Amino acid sequence: MSRVGDRIKIARESSGLSQKALAKKLGLAEKYVNEVELGRKVISEALIAKIGKVLNTDLNDISMVVTDEDLKREQHIEAPKKKISSVSVPKMNLSEVNEDWSSAFSSVLKKVPIYNYTFDKEYGYRELPIHSNKINGYSVDKVFYISIEENDMMGFRIVKGDIALVHSVKEIESNGIYLIEHQNSRVIRQIKKLDGNKILLISNKGSISTETVNSKEIKLLAKLDLLEIKL
Repeated sequence: MSRVGDRIKIARESSGLSQKALAKKLGLAEKYVNEVELGRKVISEALIAKIGKVLNTDLNDISMVVTDEDLKREQHIEAPKKKISSVSVPKMNLSEVNEDWSSAFSSVLKKVPIYNYTFDKEYGYRELPIHSNKINGYSVDKVFYISIEENDMMGFRIVKGDIALVHSVKEIESNGIYLIEHQNSRVIRQIKKLDGNKILLISNKGSISTETVNSKEIKLLAKLDLLEIKL
C-alpha cells in the first residue's frame, strides 16, 4: 500500500464511508478507489484534493507528496498475467457472407419494376426502401413505375420519357392523376368527380381539354404518386 492510498483509506474509514460510497461521491468506480488505496493507481494532485474535500480532510500535506520513488514503485506493480487460451476461429465462406448481406438488404430495399402502359414490357427497375412492408405508404405488391409514353399531360409537367411511381387502385379520389383505360386506349388523365356517376377527364397538351364520361366507361389502372423528370 502506498502512503497516498494508506492515508485515503484512513480518512475514508474515519468518515464512516465505504469504498462504494466514496466512489459514488467522486463519480468513480468502486474498483478504482480500491486500487488507489492498495497503491496500484497513481492519482493526480487534483484528484487528491477532490478526495480530501469529500472526506473533509487535508490530504495535500508534505507527507502526501508523491515522489519519483513512489511512482517507480507503483508503476512496477503488475496485474497477474492471464493465460490466453487459443480459440479456433471458424472459416467463413465468402459466397455465404455475400448471400447473407444480399438477404439483409432485400428486407429493406425492393427492386420496383418500370413498365409501359400495357405492362407487357419492362424497362428496368428502381430500388426503394421498405417500411413496415410498405413502399411510399402502400403495400409492396401494389407499387410499380410506369414510363410516360405521351405528351398529352405536358401542361402538368408530365412528358414523354418521364418515370412515374404509381400504385394500383380501384376507387377514384377527386383531382388525382391516373393511368386509365378508356375507349380501348391507355392514357394518363386527371380525374374530377361530378354529380352521380359522372367524372371529368382532364388532359393538357399545352391547353386544357376535358371530357365528361360515366365512371363505368373507364378502367382504373394506377394512381400517380411521384414523378421523375428528365432534364
